[in-house]
Amino acid sequence: MDPVNIARGLKESDLSITSAIFSDSMDKCGFREGVALSQFPPSTPDAHALGRARTAMFVPSDDVDPSHPYDDMIDFIDGTQPGDLLVIATSESNASAFWGELFSAAALARGATGMITDGNIRDVEKVISLGFATFARSHRPVDFRGRMVLHSQQQVVQLGGVSISPGDLVCADLDGIVVVPPAAEDEVLSAARERAAAETSVLAELLAGSTLREVWTRHGVL
Repeated sequence: MDPVNIARGLKESDLSITSAIFSDSMDKCGFREGVALSQFPPSTPDAHALGRARTAMFVPSDDVDPSHPYDDMIDFIDGTQPGDLLVIATSESNASAFWGELFSAAALARGATGMITDGNIRDVEKVISLGFATFARSHRPVDFRGRMVLHSQQQVVQLGGVSISPGDLVCADLDGIVVVPPAAEDEVLSAARERAAAETSVLAELLAGSTLREVWTRHGVL
């Protein structure tokens, strides 16, 4: 097991829980918000990330120090802790890319579980080859230097219509992005673990020939 994730409230088995299971578990617990309204496609169909949000916000700016164009972003990435899921908000800007191969390598080495942005990324093939899970609005080769600046770190950001605070539990995969309400995290995690186990049993029973009605009656899960 990963002691860092366990210390931050997660178990090793939690790392495979899907966004759909988290969404259903939030419904069960009475929280019907928290799923991003926009879709930020993953770098690969099997990309999956679960972690604690480490947030940043980019804003338009042509002001750049030519000697230190990346200092703020360097500090943001170097401050990553194992189990962090980096969340970069840009108000869906198309001005530039905000992420690429070298940032991915640095974040991966620091123990980040992935990166989500409502902006663009670049070096896509190289990021994929690193095996680092990224989720982005689109791709663009343009550098952010002289176009955008990192305005804030570790503040509440808006991404896809949902608010994400530093430390929030966030799940991202091909289906979408889910932010678990902090006040209900223990309840939602418990429900998600139960549902994940039930779905494993339901799948096996369906493949063995049970009808949908039979498994629904037995488990109450579909």
